[in-house]
Amino acid sequence: MKRIIYFALGILTCCWGCTDKFESYNTNPNTTSNATSSLLATDLILSTMDDVYGLAMQKRNRLHLYDDMLSKYITYKESVGYSYNLLGRASYTDLYMEKLNNVGKMVGYAKEGGMRNSYEGVGHVLRALKFFDLTMRVGDIPYSEAMQGESGIQFPAYDTQKEVILGLLDELEKADALLAEGAAFAGDPVYDGDPQKWRKAANSLALKILINLYNKTSDSDLNVKGRMQALLGKPIFTSNDDNLQLKHSSDKTQWYPFYEDGNNYIDFVFLSSTLVDSLKAYGDRRLFYYAEPAVNMASKPAEWDSYQGIDPVIPFASVQDQMISGDYSMLNKRYYKDPKGEPTYVLSYSELNFILAEAAVRGLISGSAKSYYDKGVRAAMEFVSDNTAAAYNHGMALDNAYITSYLSGGRGAFPSSSQAQIKQIIVQKYLSEFLQAPFNAWYEYRRTGYPELEINPSTNENIPSTKMPVRWMYPDDEYTYNSENVKAAVDRQFGGNDDNNQVMWILQ
Repeated sequence: MKRIIYFALGILTCCWGCTDKFESYNTNPNTTSNATSSLLATDLILSTMDDVYGLAMQKRNRLHLYDDMLSKYITYKESVGYSYNLLGRASYTDLYMEKLNNVGKMVGYAKEGGMRNSYEGVGHVLRALKFFDLTMRVGDIPYSEAMQGESGIQFPAYDTQKEVILGLLDELEKADALLAEGAAFAGDPVYDGDPQKWRKAANSLALKILINLYNKTSDSDLNVKGRMQALLGKPIFTSNDDNLQLKHSSDKTQWYPFYEDGNNYIDFVFLSSTLVDSLKAYGDRRLFYYAEPAVNMASKPAEWDSYQGIDPVIPFASVQDQMISGDYSMLNKRYYKDPKGEPTYVLSYSELNFILAEAAVRGLISGSAKSYYDKGVRAAMEFVSDNTAAAYNHGMALDNAYITSYLSGGRGAFPSSSQAQIKQIIVQKYLSEFLQAPFNAWYEYRRTGYPELEINPSTNENIPSTKMPVRWMYPDDEYTYNSENVKAAVDRQFGGNDDNNQVMWILQ
């Protein structure tokens, strides 16, 4: 026993007397222990892109499909909460993403000049992405005083949603100006440090925010029409190469999020009848890229009737019955057999064109709504085709001839009446964002009513069961630690009722 004690004391004495040697043994010579702008940029960009999806990329698997359940793209075998519209409460821990605190550090470590401008501009874009997503979920949020703990603000006040939106538009305008004077920078996994690409992303994101304000054109503070028209004179997305997206690879740390290795949820995901029937109604070949033929029709992969969706609002027992019958289609194998998969985006060139098409129909901008619409559909189809190996398209290629026919004389042709145009633009946006742009399809349904998602009172877990929820409630932690400010926000917006059915300012 004495020998053990002496040995332990000897180790401690050695450590006390050999601090430098100890540190040298515990320092990885292949990494840096000092933060740099490039390292912080990489972490911020990856974290923000992943966080919009809800969880870190390597942990998502099942959870990154929650928005697809809510938007009725899929029916899920094991988790029914989002499928049946149970939203509950938001989480600022996930949505605020504490790493946004590092934006200031990222800028501070950069030397003065073009590169610093780029880091600062990118920081504004990342902030806008996160804060816009959060305000779209709950309404008023802490914004101007958010993440100011180091300045002594422990309990941030809530800004109105209008104030948040104006602040985000100002940030994106600053981002455009900074990036216009920017230089190539290191640490960027999305655009490889190209400030002009980030400039396009900033302005395209601003247009996305503005289309959500289409019913507030009389508000001179917002100046929706003037801002949209001004943005068309600035750099915006011009091709799928501009998508704000992450590309995946065969490297384990960069796999597509639903790749089969370590994924226990492959057999739980089925395409919904909402998606399958819509694709069939349009004669849209993306059906063959999104799905596998129904189990009992596997021998006829190139036939439309071989694909069957499951009604996403039927009782869970009925879902199981349909599974037994074999009348259901699962995800196309490309989503879990190919580690590279397709890039995952939060904002795309196709969405931008649908935004501009809608803006043209609503008279917010000049230009041809049909031209924007056609570009949106073409870009969406080319994105799917360009990122899918021929082995996975079941012999139904999305080639140029098909796309041209689809838009000119096919069922995807642009309709003539304004209301039909708005509906088709939003439905096409819905069809284009399968497993992409998290929660965007649900936000669009909430905003426009399209596509017309069915509500089944017998399975709908919202209260009342005859209504679709329209927001998440504020986090419990806010009531515990920032109760005065969150209660003031609830009183101001919703007459003191913090529930899932309260209509936030942007939807009024």
